[in-house]
Amino acid sequence: MKDGLLIRRRRECAKCKRRFTTYEYVEKTPLMVAKSDGRREPYNREKLKMGLITACKKRPVRMDEIDSLILAVEKVIDSLNASEVPSKFLGEEVVKLLKELDPVAYVRFASVYYRFEAVSEFEKRIKELVPEEDKK
Repeated sequence: MKDGLLIRRRRECAKCKRRFTTYEYVEKTPLMVAKSDGRREPYNREKLKMGLITACKKRPVRMDEIDSLILAVEKVIDSLNASEVPSKFLGEEVVKLLKELDPVAYVRFASVYYRFEAVSEFEKRIKELVPEEDKK
């Protein structure tokens, strides 16, 4: 069991004797995500994963690091014990963890999440990544 959220099992087919692995997630009440426009939709782990894969494209970020980031976000959400979470909260958690993982992937993800429309918005986020001693 990984963080209490995932169970990995090795199994063997009774007929052909081939071994395979299954991954099981603990089933809970479906988490709903409240969008900024008022819509609500079920939390979709794969949608989040695809967004992170896109942000990390051609970056030195391994798939297990992306999976760990998703698990960390899900752990924070689980700790809330809520059946609904605002998309803003979800996005902020992802941005915070991605910023630590890879600065370029962070800027890519943030540009979509924050809907950057001007170069100045990119500059602001990039300046946040530069340590104070490098700014002098």
